[in-house]
Amino acid sequence: MISNSRFPFFALALVICAAIVVVASGKAENNSSARSAAQLYGKYCASCHGRDGQAKTSKAKFNHARDLTDPKWQEDVSDERIFNSIMNGRNVRGNMPAFSKKLSEQDAESLVTYVRAMRK
Repeated sequence: MISNSRFPFFALALVICAAIVVVASGKAENNSSARSAAQLYGKYCASCHGRDGQAKTSKAKFNHARDLTDPKWQEDVSDERIFNSIMNGRNVRGNMPAFSKKLSEQDAESLVTYVRAMRK
């Protein structure tokens, strides 16, 4: 049993520990999101768009994959369109599959940021 004189100290220590755990888990989540965008791209996107985003793979030619590094395309396309292409796929020039059943919205958002970083 905790005495009344020590209770405020104990409660304060408990709150501080809980805050540290929450902050630490948030930082770990942010760091893993940054790493996971590259991992997700490697797993789901690189076979068509290439590791560097330039779509110079044989599969890219067959599927008419977009060169993600193209400055004109980067300028013209919105984040929302990239997000929607990732989640819903595209069948305009080629055949990009939908990834909504494999990726969360947060995953897709991190991929949008990753694709934006590929601009030449």
